[in-house]
Amino acid sequence: MTRTELLRSPAAPPEAGISPARRALRALAILACVPYIALKTAWVAGSEIGIPAGSALLEHRQMMIVANAVSVVADALVVVLALLLTRPWGRRVPAWLLVLPMWAATGLLAPIMTGYPAQLAVALLTGGEQAAPPAEPFLHSWVFAVVYGGFILQGLSLGTLFVLYARDRWGRLLRARLGEPAARTAGPGVRAVALAATAVALVPLTLHTMWLSGATEGLSPRQAAGRDADFAVLQAQWIVFLLVAVAATLLLVLRRPAPPRTRALVALAWTGSGAAGCWGAYLSLVALAPTSDPAQQVTALARLAYAGEMITGFLLAACLAAVLRRRSAEA
Repeated sequence: MTRTELLRSPAAPPEAGISPARRALRALAILACVPYIALKTAWVAGSEIGIPAGSALLEHRQMMIVANAVSVVADALVVVLALLLTRPWGRRVPAWLLVLPMWAATGLLAPIMTGYPAQLAVALLTGGEQAAPPAEPFLHSWVFAVVYGGFILQGLSLGTLFVLYARDRWGRLLRARLGEPAARTAGPGVRAVALAATAVALVPLTLHTMWLSGATEGLSPRQAAGRDADFAVLQAQWIVFLLVAVAATLLLVLRRPAPPRTRALVALAWTGSGAAGCWGAYLSLVALAPTSDPAQQVTALARLAYAGEMITGFLLAACLAAVLRRRSAEA
């Protein structure tokens, strides 16, 4: 080999083991973050694009800057996850370091991916009948379309990448049937925690069912006045996510005759617990924000519902983690 050949820069090799489809999904996940990050960055810099005059967002500018900066960092983590799920070094990352942010991302994105299209479908079917708009709108309508559209694309692309990653890394565990030697359920402690989570879930389930059926106890005056088809869709959605989380987790931790394969149950428990836990935690934090308008004050019952969802989701997620860890240890 000549000196010239030694000094010549080799051509960059293609990404080993990464299919064009995965590269396309990674690019989609990253590009879908751009509108949200750009909008939030503009708000941090002082812009009021998309925010109408009189919006509650303009009442506490310092808090708005902090919240938007945090949300920019959170959405930037989607970029990190997209790279982790498609790069060779991502296979060497400890499981918990990937699972925790993916569980949170799933929980936060799944209700948007189901709720926003459901609201659009209901509006189309009902002719767009809604409650009277508030005197001081929160955001311009185009903001929701841009942001939620980006979230839906993030969820679809990132979720698909994670399914492919989990199939490659943990597929053998998820293909086993409950009751097989490598798929035993967890012990009595985990079953007790799952039953406790079920009992806690009765609180938010009861409140959301009340609000869906027309009751206004526990709603702020603005929420009570703004009850419309969108409100009903959201209440029905929280009920469904809670029921799915509880049912799927109980089927995983309780011994059943002739049980099915676990992949579907793990996916349902994962998504349901994440939606309940993460949105319950988020809404609990939002409820702590100060407001000068008594009509927007979060009631004690609403706080109880949010706390119940958060506790339920976290307890069920702990049960799911215990089941998967035991399966991994016994495999």
